[in-house]
Amino acid sequence: MAIFFWGMAAAIVYVYAGYPALLRVWARLRARPIRPAARGGRVPGISIVIAARNEGARLPARIRNLLDLDYPSRLRQIIVASDGSTDDTLEQLAAFGDAVDVVRLPAGGKASALNAAIARARHEVIVFADARQVFAPDALRQLTAPFEDPAVGAVTGELLLDCESELFSNRRGEADRRRGDAAQPGGVAIERRGRADRRRRVTSTIAEGVGVYWRYEKELRRLESAIWSTLGATGAIYAMRRALWRPLPPDTILDDVLAPMRVVLAGYRVVFNEAARAFDCAAVDADAESRRKVRTLAGNYQILRLEPRLLLPWRNPVWWQYLSHKVGRLLVPYAWLAAFAANLVLADHSRWYQLLLAAQVAFLLLAGYGAILELGARRKDGASAQRMVTSAGAVIAAGPAVTREVA
Repeated sequence: MAIFFWGMAAAIVYVYAGYPALLRVWARLRARPIRPAARGGRVPGISIVIAARNEGARLPARIRNLLDLDYPSRLRQIIVASDGSTDDTLEQLAAFGDAVDVVRLPAGGKASALNAAIARARHEVIVFADARQVFAPDALRQLTAPFEDPAVGAVTGELLLDCESELFSNRRGEADRRRGDAAQPGGVAIERRGRADRRRRVTSTIAEGVGVYWRYEKELRRLESAIWSTLGATGAIYAMRRALWRPLPPDTILDDVLAPMRVVLAGYRVVFNEAARAFDCAAVDADAESRRKVRTLAGNYQILRLEPRLLLPWRNPVWWQYLSHKVGRLLVPYAWLAAFAANLVLADHSRWYQLLLAAQVAFLLLAGYGAILELGARRKDGASAQRMVTSAGAVIAAGPAVTREVA
């Protein structure tokens, strides 16, 4: 039983600490730099695709951000697939005329919308973006630069969250000031999104923890890219060669993992370029982050069903990395439950195992205490918001009287 317990414990430690340490040594000894072909820095044509549903409030600012980026307009195509939108998405996009190719679709999910958008693409590189984020001015040039290496099939950029970098607020604030004139088309939408983003940053109860975790994840991507390939991409900012794209099954959950891993299975690299930057906000609370985590876990299980070749070392060039990073994360909860059960048995035979059991129970209690604090913070924010709404309602109701008093 002791061997079983320590085996499970070692597996957990390896996934979160041993694997990153192995990557650091591996990257130092066998790093594979990007080797550009002698093509004189040719700038490729790009088709930027966005799958959107009911994003009428965000899209005007997003499209302006893409149009303002440092990239030749003759080599840039913007495609927005409206996935059964029922708001004013189509009307907002119509204001941009020929600058945006609009694909109108019945509601069918993001994967189907991406398939339809890419079928409309006319350039050699596909750039994937979302409606919510903002790109840095040089993001497109940085994102496409690694394609000068013929071994590179896809490139993922860096997503900076407001909770992890001052650069976010500096870049975002400058972009909003430059394009935020309410007299311009979309100016109201930009201002409205700016206020919403500020509210999210103020009320997020998990920003610090998310920031730490996200920096950890990006370090893994950086090391995996240095060795050969990352094991997915950041859906908000990544690109791939159009020739390597394969239509996604309509029920695909993690398109930004399945599509890049198919690139790897085809024998190409997926590299991480941290100079290609997008900016976003952290999840508002633990519920939102939990939904994202559940979606990610379900998507990783689905990918094993859709692409079982990933489990074959003779088919998957990054088999060990995939096993350690993706599959290992799926197995950790079961390994911990097994280790906890073994610890319960061993606690009757040794004081050392009693201490280990106490440590595990203390960890669970701390996690529960943190959840209670987070719930309390959300209730406090909700109460504050309710008081604001009530006060505003009272002012509106007493509008004439208040006006006379002020006069």
